[in-house]
Amino acid sequence: MSRPTVCILPLGRAGGPPASEIESELRRCGIGIASPEASEANAVVVVFEDGDDEVVRRVHELAARHPCLMLAVATVRDGLHQGTVWRLIQAGAADVLVWSEHPALAEALAERIQRSREVDALCQSPTVRDSLVGESPSWRRLMHQVVEAARFTGSSLLIAGETGTGKELLARLVHALDARPGKGPFVVVDCTTVVPELAGSELFGHERGAFTHAVAARDGAFALADGGTLFLDEVGELPPVLQAELLRAVQERSFKRVGSNVWQQTRFRLICATNRDLVAASVRGRFRLDLYHRIATWTLQAPPLRERREDILPLARHFAAAASEILRAAETVFDPTVEEFLLTRPYRGNVRELRQLVLRMVARHVGPGPVTVGSIPEGDRLEAARELGSDWTSGDLEVALRRALAGGAGLQEIKERTADTAIGIALRDARGNVHQAALRLRVTDRAVQMRRAARRGGTCGMVRQLTAPEFPQQVPTDPGAPPPSPRIGE
Repeated sequence: MSRPTVCILPLGRAGGPPASEIESELRRCGIGIASPEASEANAVVVVFEDGDDEVVRRVHELAARHPCLMLAVATVRDGLHQGTVWRLIQAGAADVLVWSEHPALAEALAERIQRSREVDALCQSPTVRDSLVGESPSWRRLMHQVVEAARFTGSSLLIAGETGTGKELLARLVHALDARPGKGPFVVVDCTTVVPELAGSELFGHERGAFTHAVAARDGAFALADGGTLFLDEVGELPPVLQAELLRAVQERSFKRVGSNVWQQTRFRLICATNRDLVAASVRGRFRLDLYHRIATWTLQAPPLRERREDILPLARHFAAAASEILRAAETVFDPTVEEFLLTRPYRGNVRELRQLVLRMVARHVGPGPVTVGSIPEGDRLEAARELGSDWTSGDLEVALRRALAGGAGLQEIKERTADTAIGIALRDARGNVHQAALRLRVTDRAVQMRRAARRGGTCGMVRQLTAPEFPQQVPTDPGAPPPSPRIGE
């Protein structure tokens, strides 16, 4: 593996000795220095003297354009005004350090860069990519957290998320990435099916004759998971009496079989999953707070499908390919209208709902050629008609605008971000085809090219932002079409 590289960018008045000395020290630590024009850098280090609004804005732009490790270095402590550190973290910096106060800054940066590179390599490995599908920013962030927690810690994990977001698949991935030698099995306990009367036997096992029908001794989940991973699915559904029993066993890593006086030791990695807010449940007295802190050493949040729409079509193609293989059918592709249908569905059941929908469509599809709207079951068509007929400006858009205004965004910034987002969606849906994206947006090809060039930038974030007046006048795609909508960003 080649040595990691970093791009160093002085911002404001931070040029000169600090930046050059950091560069020299990083070279000494075995880190290569990439030019600002390079795109293969493993990390970007921004160096600044005064962490003002402009620096925060530039960090935000850089993080949006370069999804690699972003480290912020202030030359002096006075450059970090009240709240600046957290604003930089929110803007996309992974860490903030002070050059004048850190005796081994280069070594600290090098260690962070090396760890990030190892995590990136694992995220691209077949173990990860063959298990879970997704390239959206929220999914990539989650994968980095999963890989880091799985490979570099032995901590207990709590995976939170709505139903159907893939919590058990994430837990299985953590187990697969766990590097413990002689690792034991992955043991699943569905807490929704555990009843108080049989909980002791289910979790801890029982001796022969311990209760009626106990005709033979039996190991419970704690014994079976020894040396491996114990996964408690929907742990928030456990009744309080079982929470107390679980707390002691998890805390002490010891248990007694039902009907036995002998304590047994067990060592396993504990992973829990829930679709509930356990902190809120603890406030209401429905979940023990001490148990929550015991199981939530690391907390991972599985995003709902509505927050990773870029992954809908890749997931649909993945499920269609798997279904076609089972049905021994030809490779399945989707008609553009079907793709649009898939992208606009709300998916209240998340990835699980998408999978079942694709399975229904593939099962109905016959003959050669792509899956067309005729393969969409009638009930799903009716739901799509209702969704498309609703007001697209309500709901999530209003929530997003309220968040933007609360965060201090002005109207011009909202216009710019909205235009960028719309163009990004159109380009992704068109698989990068500028002409198809322009037709959908009702603008010229050049308008899309100019905005995309501005988003990409020519260097590590040093780009000129296009404003709304630079957008050409829209042109209708059909002479008989109705007048075009207002221009994007207008």
